[in-house]
Amino acid sequence: MVLALLAAIAWASGVYGEQDVLGYGIDRERYTTACPDYRHYSMMPHRPLSNGPLSLPYQRPAPHCRTFSSPLVERVIEDLTSRMKDKDLARIFENAFPNTLDTTVRWHDDGKSATSKGHKIGNDDDGHWDGAQSFIVTGDINAEWLRDSTNQLAQYQSLAKKDKKLERLILGAINTQAEFVIESPYCNAFQPPPPSGIPPVSNGQDDSVHPAYEPTRVFECKYEIDSLANFLALGNQFYKSTGSKEFMHKRWYLAIETLLEVMDEQAKPTFDPQTGKFHGNEYLFRRRTQAGTETLNLGGMGNPLNGGTGLIRSAFRPSDDATILGYFIPGNAMMAAELKQAAVMLKAVGKSEIAKQLQTRGESIEKGIWEHGVVTHNRYGQVFAFEVDGYGSSILMDDANLPSLLALPVLGFIKKEEKVYQNTRKMILEQAGNPYFLEGQAFGGIGGPHVGLQHPWPLSRLVQAMTSDDDDEISDALKAVRSSSRLGLVHESIHVDRVTEYTRSWFAWANSVFAQTILDVAARKPHLLFGQGAEPYEIGKHP
Repeated sequence: MVLALLAAIAWASGVYGEQDVLGYGIDRERYTTACPDYRHYSMMPHRPLSNGPLSLPYQRPAPHCRTFSSPLVERVIEDLTSRMKDKDLARIFENAFPNTLDTTVRWHDDGKSATSKGHKIGNDDDGHWDGAQSFIVTGDINAEWLRDSTNQLAQYQSLAKKDKKLERLILGAINTQAEFVIESPYCNAFQPPPPSGIPPVSNGQDDSVHPAYEPTRVFECKYEIDSLANFLALGNQFYKSTGSKEFMHKRWYLAIETLLEVMDEQAKPTFDPQTGKFHGNEYLFRRRTQAGTETLNLGGMGNPLNGGTGLIRSAFRPSDDATILGYFIPGNAMMAAELKQAAVMLKAVGKSEIAKQLQTRGESIEKGIWEHGVVTHNRYGQVFAFEVDGYGSSILMDDANLPSLLALPVLGFIKKEEKVYQNTRKMILEQAGNPYFLEGQAFGGIGGPHVGLQHPWPLSRLVQAMTSDDDDEISDALKAVRSSSRLGLVHESIHVDRVTEYTRSWFAWANSVFAQTILDVAARKPHLLFGQGAEPYEIGKHP
């Protein structure tokens, strides 16, 4: 009965359009209760199949099962896929580009409705949870990661100025992230906001963390410098795309102050440079686990770090694995780039004092990366290290998760033509230079310790495409991801010898990066997608 109802309405949606279906007396709330759990829905192929040789399935939920909709997003899908020559690649874009809106907007308050708290912004109260709010889950886990949610929304930023509902959604995401940062700045993943009324869930772990956090508010509390950098990035991208200053209220400025306090605390060395006395770190993390990457050694502190580097400690990587040497270079690079971009934004709106402060901090981190994060390899020359400790030790590798060394140009830290980056790129894209570059009969790319030594991540192939100007390299990367996405969605990781063996059928971050890669190629190398002589396609300018 449920499947018949879904099929009937999905068919009607295709014939009459969504608004007409609503007009045919469908009770949206009742209909929503019939929607299948997307965790299960994404594991099975659905018709219609693509017209390409892989016959990839259509994996979007029925219109009334989607968690958010944007006519402008639908127009981009139609405009782009109708031009794409590879119909399998087009089908993945059709599924992936809207995946965040379709499936992960667990709660949204536009800040303008009669029941909203949005009218309180700017009044004498503290503004706690005021204004638009948006809770964006990562996919198959009912929690929001700061990093994931920023990346999940990135491909919609350039459309926000033309779509006010989309603008309110992203504005809400900034406001919600600000509340998360204010309350628990050392944490990476969060429970549904209290105003949502959605019950929290347990992560099933036995963690001991300082500073302590409230488990009904926090899903996981691994301190990762890139989580805070992604909070900055979400606002930077929004301002660049819309010119809106609406998010720059007292709660956002308080979140910035809180972020800077964390940076001050995590810039301190393990031992006092004058007296040699041990300094305990403000952040400690211990987990009862059999996996060494899931906890920190030395009583939850991690390995010692030297002072005077200008770098900021990160206890964990964007893969949620523990760092070995706490100065994580890709995370520091992202933080430097976002601080400097935020400084430009704040100077433009007349906040010159805080703008100068952020600019100075960004430059200090950047200087530290060049002084302590560049090492000489006997085969590749000068390269960026993955992690350093300020004492001269370094880890040479890369991980697929973003930020990564491969993604440094995408992060805005460096131009891809820079010699040190090119040396690094060569090193990390072959097994001789990167222990986590994994290859097999079916798939290859950069992986990491998070899943294991036989599962590279499609994310790495997508970033490889975005950081290349070589047509063959870009085409090969896209073909590899296309061939490994047999369910029409991009997975977390793929087995090197069997593309049907994967982790996470529903991973919105990976789908978003796929969409961003297609949009990047459409703008830079349109002939690779649309055929010879094709004009560049730039999202936000065509519709």
